[in-house]
Amino acid sequence: MKSELFDIRTPIWREALSRAVPFADYLESGDAGQRGRWLAHKEKINLSDSQRSLLASFTRRMNVLVLSGIWCGDCARQGPILAAIGEAAPVIDVRFLDNQAMPEVRDELRIHGASRVPIAVTLSEDLFEVGRSGDRTLSVYRRKAMNEFGAACDAGIVLPKLDESAQEVAEWVEHFERHQLLLRLSPFLRARHND
Repeated sequence: MKSELFDIRTPIWREALSRAVPFADYLESGDAGQRGRWLAHKEKINLSDSQRSLLASFTRRMNVLVLSGIWCGDCARQGPILAAIGEAAPVIDVRFLDNQAMPEVRDELRIHGASRVPIAVTLSEDLFEVGRSGDRTLSVYRRKAMNEFGAACDAGIVLPKLDESAQEVAEWVEHFERHQLLLRLSPFLRARHND
């Protein structure tokens, strides 16, 4: 009997993950200034002991595809957070794909009709989509709403305050905890893994 479970996008996710690269390799696609901005943000990331413990406790494999632009300020801020989460959780494989590399992925991940970055797509071990998030966390949107009028584009040059960075990290950790719990409680994965 054929399984009723499927995701019609699995072939596209498989191809995208095969082209996507780990954080360090992705940084090499940028110039010295871009790499410097990303690394400056990475240095500010501080997962708490409880966040590290939580991430280390994850048991279900999660493939995370991050559609990104090396030039993007939001990506420079959030990409290192996603990489740090992947480093803390051995079952999370975070890979980065330039938003111009696969137009079909870019178009699948449009938000409100626009091509936006970064977008993180969590995929199960079967490459079924579990969830996606982007282009900014709620705390960043709240900050933008309070501080800006009209269109603006953050160049990623000014580093966020520590408490702002910690809030963004916490939001991403909760994002992945939700996906991990969804996978842990999945009846077919519980049957597969006998847990």
